[in-house]
Amino acid sequence: MIKKITEKAEWEGFLKQCSEKSFLNSWSWGEFQEARGSKIWRLGVESNSQLQAIALVVKIKARRGTFFLIQHGPNVLDSSVDAKRRSLESISKELAGIAKKERAQFIRLNPLWERNSENQELLKNLGFRMSPMHANAYEATWKLDIRPSEEELLKGMRKTTRYLIRQAQKNPDISIIKSARLEDADVFEKLSQEVALRQKFSPFSRRFTKKEFEIFAGDGQALWFFGKHKEEIAAAALVIFWQGSAYYHQAASVAKYTKFSIPYLLQWEAIKEAKSRGCGSYDFWGYTDPKTNPAHPWAGPTLFKMGFGGQKTEYVLTQDHPLSLLYWPIYVFEKIRRARRGL
Repeated sequence: MIKKITEKAEWEGFLKQCSEKSFLNSWSWGEFQEARGSKIWRLGVESNSQLQAIALVVKIKARRGTFFLIQHGPNVLDSSVDAKRRSLESISKELAGIAKKERAQFIRLNPLWERNSENQELLKNLGFRMSPMHANAYEATWKLDIRPSEEELLKGMRKTTRYLIRQAQKNPDISIIKSARLEDADVFEKLSQEVALRQKFSPFSRRFTKKEFEIFAGDGQALWFFGKHKEEIAAAALVIFWQGSAYYHQAASVAKYTKFSIPYLLQWEAIKEAKSRGCGSYDFWGYTDPKTNPAHPWAGPTLFKMGFGGQKTEYVLTQDHPLSLLYWPIYVFEKIRRARRGL
């Protein structure tokens, strides 16, 4: 049975019981999507009056078509194949009915389910197929267990990473500033645009980043970290703190300060802040194997993240469930687009 969840306490309380989740499943992320003008559904799957799974569904209206997006979901209590099948089957059936009114052509999701043959077969049997594009959220990430002491965490780092942190700490011209001010979104935006021009990619818009920060910071769940060289901002990051984990969600740095290794110290200060908030995990947000995919845009950033210690976690790749024949022209368009981006 499907129910619509309207209470934050019920939603967040269920997620506290789930082992695999990210802040993209949070109540705040739903509020953020609504603030951006997107229509959302918070769906729950019940059995014997007990909530078994949830899914935050966002309606995406793009030039190429309209679809339902479920990022890092559905979230399930029971990770068995049968339980996941029943939950996703119920959610898919519900969305197929809603699609007629909303004129959606397909469902797109990338659940935080282990990338293995069982889960891939499950999705295939439910009518899902490999998506030509990812779901604007990672399909693999690099995570660090930050429960050990600071000394142990430093020992677990790559030797070069530890050295660069200590060198930056000794430099009197370098400082790390933490901020919960909404107006500092403008400072971050300036750096982000510079990085986008240098690396030739499209960053999140100023409106997107500012609204994300506003909503999460309203619950005390977000901070800006700024690395300064003397009086100039040289590096910045937006970190989200939610349900015992910290997420290194956005970052930017100025090229002319590369030799000072300021992002290394900034990252270490963010990890220490996460520890002070009682977080047990630090999610570096996104991973690709730099050895097998050296030309991937994430290869360089991944090498940086790996230096802090931790391990990779890989999930099933993004899946699409066609709901209309209009899906297929979209599929072809996105496949060509992905090839041109080299992803």
